[in-house]
Amino acid sequence: MISPKSLFATAIIALLVAIGPLSTDMYLPAFPLLMQVFNADINQVQQTLSIFLVGFALAQLIYGPLSDRFGRKPVLMAGLLLFLLSSLAIVFAESIASLSALRLLQAIGGSAGPVLGRAMVRDIHGPRESARLLSYIGTAMAVAPAAAPILGGYMTIWFGWQSIFLFLAAYGVIGVVLLGTRIPETAPPGSHHIMTVGNLLKNYGILLKHPTWRWYTLTCSFVFAGLFSFLSGSSFVIIDFLGFKEEQFGLFFALVVAGFMIGTLIGGRLVRSVGINRLLGYGSIIAATGGVSMLLFALAEVHHVAAIVLPQMFYMIGVGIVMPQAMAGALAPFPHMAGTSSALLGFIQMSVAACIGVLVGHYHDGSPFSMALSIALMGIFTLISFLRLSRLDHTEEDDDDEDDGVEPSGIL
Repeated sequence: MISPKSLFATAIIALLVAIGPLSTDMYLPAFPLLMQVFNADINQVQQTLSIFLVGFALAQLIYGPLSDRFGRKPVLMAGLLLFLLSSLAIVFAESIASLSALRLLQAIGGSAGPVLGRAMVRDIHGPRESARLLSYIGTAMAVAPAAAPILGGYMTIWFGWQSIFLFLAAYGVIGVVLLGTRIPETAPPGSHHIMTVGNLLKNYGILLKHPTWRWYTLTCSFVFAGLFSFLSGSSFVIIDFLGFKEEQFGLFFALVVAGFMIGTLIGGRLVRSVGINRLLGYGSIIAATGGVSMLLFALAEVHHVAAIVLPQMFYMIGVGIVMPQAMAGALAPFPHMAGTSSALLGFIQMSVAACIGVLVGHYHDGSPFSMALSIALMGIFTLISFLRLSRLDHTEEDDDDEDDGVEPSGIL
């Protein structure tokens, strides 16, 4: 075993957290091909992504409390095993219905990585330092979604769409081996309380009643929903509407992810000096500006790839700043149920994104409009949520500022 605070341990946690974006982004270039292979329409193919997100969201409600009861490591190991087995099964899917069902199982397994990875960071590094570490993990993790569509595009062309899921199964094997042989248990001593339905509902009630937790979570959820709007609609817009090839789509996607990397680097570098809430304000403004810019291009019928990619890059800078800070702010006051807090945050985040993704697919008319409208609205809602957070009276939390890392004086 290695030290939980070592760079290698942080890299392994980042690898586990990256299961989420890899599972959603890698097969995006194959969407048009899947329509042909399974004789499916755009809504059916897009629903394989939304169904994945629904399973990803629901499973987190179980993984978090289970990890608070039994520890992070055994629960995470079980999830990884389900992920790799379902990834293998997808290779043999013969219909869009079976693909959707297996994607649901894959999501249930894979969701253990992100939700418990966040909790492990909180366990190891504490409230304030976890915001910085989550930013840097986000930077490293951005390599996965940047490379995933490029790799997925070429794998689709060279080896067929099934090769993508063989790759994900191999990734799951690596995760199981590293977790089992290198990472010790991170849950704090004394946190393994007895889990009953009553306790579980009580803990979720405590979180939902906590005003700052609610608005941190909504800020995080709306900004992520804008990202998911792009995931849901971008391949159809860039490949089908604008006429680019699968491998070219991957390159454009990498530019968008570069924006996310810039945002996480900014957040990790400035969080100590600027503060969580001030960074949230800057990131929310950037996200809203990027989303509204894309919508204006769509309304003006500027049908050029730059009118999609450049505003989304700007939006993603905001995502990279907002998400790690909002997650750290939400988890900070609850060290002894970090798994439960992370789970409910992830459930709300994924549920909002899944609903928005379904709407993007349903209202897609062949043009970028529905996608751009959704991204713009999510950017605006992110900013509204932050402004609501900034107006909260923090008097009752003043005594806890040193512990939770939230600095009311740093609010815009």
